[in-house]
Amino acid sequence: MEFPDCKTPVYLISIEKIKSNLEILKKIQKRTNAKILLALKAFAMFEIFPLLNEVLSGVSASSLYEARLGYEDFEKEVHTYAPAYKDSDFESLMSYSSHIVFNSVNQWKYFRNKMSKSKISCGLRINPEHSEVDVSIYDPCSKFSRLGITIDNFDKNELEGIEGLHFHTLCESNADALQRTLLSIEKKFGNYINQMKWVNFGGGHHITRDDYDVDLLCNLLNDFRKKYNVQIFLEPGEAIVLNCGYFITSVIDIIHNQMDIAILDSSAAAHMPDVVEMPYTPNIYGAKSLDTYQYNYRLAGMTCLAGDIFGDYSFKYQLKPGTKLIFEDMAHYTMVKNNMFNGIKLPDIAILDEDNNIKIIKTFTYSHYRDRLS
Repeated sequence: MEFPDCKTPVYLISIEKIKSNLEILKKIQKRTNAKILLALKAFAMFEIFPLLNEVLSGVSASSLYEARLGYEDFEKEVHTYAPAYKDSDFESLMSYSSHIVFNSVNQWKYFRNKMSKSKISCGLRINPEHSEVDVSIYDPCSKFSRLGITIDNFDKNELEGIEGLHFHTLCESNADALQRTLLSIEKKFGNYINQMKWVNFGGGHHITRDDYDVDLLCNLLNDFRKKYNVQIFLEPGEAIVLNCGYFITSVIDIIHNQMDIAILDSSAAAHMPDVVEMPYTPNIYGAKSLDTYQYNYRLAGMTCLAGDIFGDYSFKYQLKPGTKLIFEDMAHYTMVKNNMFNGIKLPDIAILDEDNNIKIIKTFTYSHYRDRLS
């Protein structure tokens, strides 16, 4: 894997790989008439919006700022959902949204009069109480979940003005998980789907993964659409940029405390928070799990957080100050979730074009750190 030389740390997004993913999504839309939206919570690099805009039908937003970004920079449909909406934000939110989904009957009743004067399509998020995700922090249907209306709290007498239903049960899931979810959806909410114009199947569909069952997905979408005569939306985030990004970082120092520890010019906690939050060990080009090769290292971040650890790896070669490491699949849930803990500078954002040239899109400075504070 040869990249032109660049300063580190840097998020590097491959245009060629994004185009490959978009071809898959384009074919699915053509086969099913479903509309695929970009979930901004996963990836919001607006420099690439014109490319994504050629294929995708719009964006899904989870806040006022995401809705504004989608409206101003993507310029297609903006589907907004949040667990609750603030009065002070709602008028602005309406001006940016083509669709608004309410998380509770209470919120729908509270804002209904305002919605009746607009052309915005309104929906309710439902919770089928069907879990497909093992990690509870990423399971929208876990016990006591605040996300969506359970059938026991679904009020069929409050559906006037509601045009759609939204559900979300998946995370990095194959189509068989959606198949099981739909059985639960139809069993609990099937009587109401025929009253709707659209149903949003949420995110978590790992569509562009090599082993993803695209045929099963298309069959499920087509069968559901024919049965209920509704427009179907999907809002993947990760699948759109899966395997499209890299995070390049450099070794600063090597220390030893019962094992060799390489300190990098970056931070797991600040620059790829899911590594600590989920947690998981990301892939590094040329590295394997411990004891696969001759040289073993723990890779650590440069903040003072004791748990700022990327993971333990094995290399064919010795690491030394200046060695560059390439973390793979780093487009999604990195830039949108990073932070400046300890005043650590945020990584550059760059594009790798189809001629293998790197273009730096954004460089962060001290002012970005200072201006966030008071």
